[in-house]
Amino acid sequence: MKKIAIIGTGPTGIYTFYSLLNDSTPLSVTVFEQASEAGVGMPYSDEENSRMMLANIASIEIPPLFITYIEWLRAQNPQRLARYGVDPQSLHVRQFLPRILLGDYFRAQFLAAVAHARRQGFKVDVRENCQVTDLEVTPEGVLLWAEGEASAARYDLAVIATGHVWPDESEATHTFFPSPWSGLMEARIPACHIGIMGTSLSGIDAAMAVVIQHGDFIGDEDEQLTFRLNKESEALNIVLMSRTGILPEADFYCPIPYQPLNVVTPDAIEKAVAAGGAGLLDRIFGLIVEEIDQADPDWSRQLELHTLDADSFPAAWFADRQQNDPFRWALANLHEVERNKRDRRTVPWRYAILRLHEVIEEIVPHLDENDSKRFSGGLARVFIDNYAAVPSQSIRRLLALREAGIVSILALGDDYQLNEKGSQTVITAQGEHHDFDVFIDARGQKALKTRDLPFPTLRRQLQACGDEIPEVADDYTLLSPDSARGRIAFGALPYLMHDRPFVQGITACADIGAAIAGAIHQPASRRRKRLPAIDL
Repeated sequence: MKKIAIIGTGPTGIYTFYSLLNDSTPLSVTVFEQASEAGVGMPYSDEENSRMMLANIASIEIPPLFITYIEWLRAQNPQRLARYGVDPQSLHVRQFLPRILLGDYFRAQFLAAVAHARRQGFKVDVRENCQVTDLEVTPEGVLLWAEGEASAARYDLAVIATGHVWPDESEATHTFFPSPWSGLMEARIPACHIGIMGTSLSGIDAAMAVVIQHGDFIGDEDEQLTFRLNKESEALNIVLMSRTGILPEADFYCPIPYQPLNVVTPDAIEKAVAAGGAGLLDRIFGLIVEEIDQADPDWSRQLELHTLDADSFPAAWFADRQQNDPFRWALANLHEVERNKRDRRTVPWRYAILRLHEVIEEIVPHLDENDSKRFSGGLARVFIDNYAAVPSQSIRRLLALREAGIVSILALGDDYQLNEKGSQTVITAQGEHHDFDVFIDARGQKALKTRDLPFPTLRRQLQACGDEIPEVADDYTLLSPDSARGRIAFGALPYLMHDRPFVQGITACADIGAAIAGAIHQPASRRRKRLPAIDL
């Protein structure tokens, strides 16, 4: 049997393991998970999340593992669902549910995959509470060192599926959290002046993790919702902040699976790239304009889309939000998207942008340095804003906190400073100082480079080849050094974000897992073109 090691059992590790079962040839698979339970994944573990935190993906979008998420949910004991505030009678495929519940699904389906693999003749060893400390590629295979092991074990292929990388809890204090996943869930946060950097779902979730320590949401999650603050917590005040001070849209209705685009097709992208020379981003934006104009001519005229370019379009996209109070805009947006959901109405321009982001991502490695900076500072923000729309329940809760006088939003502008002053964090922006007793950085995952790898020997091997970013083939196996070809598969999302800025998400994990599983029998040789190692 070929010996396979899978390092990490979040979504990428799970889908890789599941995809291995599609081939009838038995394998020897060892799965390493540093947490106590394999198959859950940090984004969905009860140690890193509260029951208030919602997954921003519904069953209709999640690639099934033996059965769909909704089928699994409907098979659960009603009392179990009730503990998460879920009514089994109201379950539907477009529903956003607690992250912890999705983690339970992944855990159950991972265990089902292990049992299935063993019935197929696979040898499976699941090592929980076991951290892999080093990797080394050799012509004979991959040497892997793990905690508690006296010597290295040799594998034919090692899959790096370590997922998100957040600052260690040791970097957090009782007043400063470098991420919401750096000890915040276990911390007791006093009722005080709290700053949260980030106004997306991560920032909203961080606020929820704090407020549930100081009160309760009252009412129907789908309609009227209020927040009752504990009397002893009246000093609680939370400021969400970002450069623009805008809130994300609530998730909107659209057909799934996606309908094909008419103009920005893979063939059109290939021709635009093949034309070569400067101006690729502008050529692509011309195609985007044509696509949107066909999909929604009224919105195109209203926005005066034909007068805009790749640099001015983002400002027009966000203009309505920046000209209005963020909470009033969020309430109006919530009413609109909920009405559209009831009527099953698709807003054409929104749906066009949503479908465009996956196709447009293909051009990123081909952009020159100037266009790369223009894209990351402009159009990429539009696409991320569109596909990262948040659950309606999250917006309702935020509005309830606003009505209770607990939450406000601060627009920092492009030039601000963050400094620690004793136990406080001080933000200086637009000539004003803002002091916070507790501060939480919720800006999300940053792209990582070879220097950030937690495996020292492999890191040195890649740096010796001059690879600032791990260079991988279409099946995500490393291409250098030569001894690594077909030996190490790189499915850790933070290291792929340089040329795939929209790679985060469960569907991306499933695609990566399927590609890696294919490498077991037929390693790819074609290189994925990639962006130069610049900080996006």
